[in-house]
Amino acid sequence: MSPADPKSPRSDAIRILRLRRAQRLLDHLFRDLPLRRRARIGLFMAFKTMASACLAYGVGWLAHPGQAYWAAISAIAVTQPHFGDTRGAGHDRVVGTLFGAIAGLVGLWAGGTGDLFSFSLALCLVTVACWLAGAGAAARVGGITSAIVLLVPAEGPRWEMAAWRLGEVLFGTLCALAIGWLVSRLEERVERKEEEQA
Repeated sequence: MSPADPKSPRSDAIRILRLRRAQRLLDHLFRDLPLRRRARIGLFMAFKTMASACLAYGVGWLAHPGQAYWAAISAIAVTQPHFGDTRGAGHDRVVGTLFGAIAGLVGLWAGGTGDLFSFSLALCLVTVACWLAGAGAAARVGGITSAIVLLVPAEGPRWEMAAWRLGEVLFGTLCALAIGWLVSRLEERVERKEEEQA
């Protein structure tokens, strides 16, 4: 009897099911940690979030004062308790924003600002593009970016709005990655010391 084809739909479904089970198990493991350990993780998370958002907002304000909050929002959205998760969230945020900006511009070309058809078209395009690129989680961010480009009133050319949004998201993501990497090193040292003392 030969092994199942790893590219078959059945094996994909089994992998997805196993991944979801593993995610649930990890969630339970984190919830079952002692209060002191959860508090420490929470404090490190709060510090990472605060530092990356403030850095992103401060520098963003110097570059583009009216819209600097997008860099801070991106830093907050990307920051996760573990650096590997932060990298994954950053990837999804950048891919989603890039595809969303492109889909929003296609929507503007197809029907213009506030047009329901062009908005629907952009949402479909960005969702399919993200899934085809292997970044399904990025579709949510892409849809939000398309909505901002197509529906939020703005002064000046729309392509400029899409470009600024992409730049702000990239910068906020870079801040979250840099701060996340630095703080994760500190967190590892604290955990090692705790293990040595135990």
